[in-house]
Amino acid sequence: MNAEPGTRVLKADSEAIKAAAACLSAGGLVAFPTETVYGLGADARNGEAVARLYAAKGRPAFNPLIAHVADLAAARRLGVFNADAERLAGAFWPGPMTLVLPRQPDCPVAELALAGLDSVAVRVPAHPLAHALLTVFGAPVVAPSANRSGHVSPTSAAHVLADLRGRIDMVLDGGPCPVGVESTIVACLDEPTLLRPGGLAREEIERVLGHALILPAAAPTSPLAPGMLESHYAPKARLRLNAERPQADEALLAFGPDAPAADGKTLNLSPRGNLIEAAANLFAHLRALDASGAAAIAVMPVPNEGLGEAINDRLRRAAAPKP
Repeated sequence: MNAEPGTRVLKADSEAIKAAAACLSAGGLVAFPTETVYGLGADARNGEAVARLYAAKGRPAFNPLIAHVADLAAARRLGVFNADAERLAGAFWPGPMTLVLPRQPDCPVAELALAGLDSVAVRVPAHPLAHALLTVFGAPVVAPSANRSGHVSPTSAAHVLADLRGRIDMVLDGGPCPVGVESTIVACLDEPTLLRPGGLAREEIERVLGHALILPAAAPTSPLAPGMLESHYAPKARLRLNAERPQADEALLAFGPDAPAADGKTLNLSPRGNLIEAAANLFAHLRALDASGAAAIAVMPVPNEGLGEAINDRLRRAAAPKP
């Protein structure tokens, strides 16, 4: 089926994957599912394609992009792996973890995608369709979340179309994303540093390393990796965090079995209080509450442990004042 002139929507199968790879080779933009969220893919080597991606998203040009590759061998052609990076890649790839590494001298990723940095962000996704596309394409694909910059990240093909209909070439529809929040980003430039909480819990990474990750003191003005701007993942509605109950004019983003009754729209991230379920529902629920027309969304507290750390990071950025 077609969404609008210029945007083809294909149910993901082998023929669709070949068509998507051909589109990328021609400099096109293809949205595709990963285990975290839907990514908006462009040939990482093609500066014009990357520029078109920035334009489609309205993405700040100083926010670098993650290069997605099919396997560790391909990742080694982009970045320099120290012992910590090798250990993490061996434990968690394919999977929802991005490593920021010193770039190889002959790293083929376009300068625009690197945002002028001497480092490169690399990930090997676990989703079978993402892996198949990267294998057929045979080169790195930069793929930020497939939404307008600063908007709620997409976890279904319908979410992609709501933001990018007519602005991109193709959407591979592979159903909902199982993890539901972006990858955890770890810099291995010196001591391993957590740049962004995400779909892999910090505790799991620290267990493999055998020591704690360094935590950055504050969000930088020129970030090393995606998702580090203070105002990010923002719906149109105002967010009020750590709310016990909604006010009269607020929708409610609830969590757990003890959510209060609300007069307006209410969605529960996880009635069972399960953080994995909450992470998977986060962006879809935020998007649905925003679409309800509520001027404000009250957000119940979410435990700040495991994947809750990533959920709270997204909510804090969504609630930050708009620049």
